[in-house]
Amino acid sequence: MQHKFSFTDAVTKLWDKLDGWIESIILKLPNIIMAVLVMIFFYILARVLRKFFKKVLLRKVSQVSIQEIIGKVVFVTVLMIGFFVALGILDLDKVLTSILAGAGVIGLAVGLALQGTLSNTFGGLILSFMPQLKINDWIEAEGTSGKVTEISLRNIILTKADNNIVVIPNSKFIDGAFTNYTLNRRGKVFVNCGVGYESDLQVVEDLTVKVIKENFKQQGNEEVEFFFTEFGDSSINFVVLFWTDLQDKKMELASQHKAIKLIKSHFDQKDINIPFPIRTLDFGKNNLTVLSDKSGSDS
Repeated sequence: MQHKFSFTDAVTKLWDKLDGWIESIILKLPNIIMAVLVMIFFYILARVLRKFFKKVLLRKVSQVSIQEIIGKVVFVTVLMIGFFVALGILDLDKVLTSILAGAGVIGLAVGLALQGTLSNTFGGLILSFMPQLKINDWIEAEGTSGKVTEISLRNIILTKADNNIVVIPNSKFIDGAFTNYTLNRRGKVFVNCGVGYESDLQVVEDLTVKVIKENFKQQGNEEVEFFFTEFGDSSINFVVLFWTDLQDKKMELASQHKAIKLIKSHFDQKDINIPFPIRTLDFGKNNLTVLSDKSGSDS
């Protein structure tokens, strides 16, 4: 005996199912409303706590990046708690267990697939709590110098002196070395120069040290240091070291610029020669001969 399946039977079965679902929804309606209210409450609570942590508890923390990261962690944590509470109100404990189990498996797979990304994330957390690195510090890393404008969970962003942006992954930054010019307010500046072989070296040293001391105030135990370094091809070379306010590359260049102009001006007044190599080109009949004058003479 064959049973014929009619369109009416299909509609009847579908309606029965819909009727059962509607009845279940109506019975669960108070719980659904309560779950929605719980989520709204926890969302508001998350925003309030994030603001509270950033403005009150973290008031003594100067790191803006730490404030942002902790604020986000607090916000997400409170929302997750609210989500689990809402599932409990809806009597979805079994679903919650399945979600947690699935999250564990998915988390393992994602962790293996995104090892580099996770490494950058943990690197960002480490950088955020490093006292040696703060927003607006001037640093040099990976062959690039610039001002730290952002420390995120993925990378650190530097703004160079020419206003170009450099993005360095956190994991690469953590594994490498960097120089922070902002940590110490004072720093040493090096200026190299040379004088002719005919010069009185003691006069050169005394004049250079005097000029630098008069124009760059040395504090505490700081002092101007002067050293002759080598017999060059056309000059006797020296380096002078002095302390000054030094918190970024621009300040270092500005100090060198000022010192070089001062040294040149005072050497000219004392007729102290700063020589340069002189080459004479002799065009013969068939050969080109280059004669180098290394005597340091200006003539």
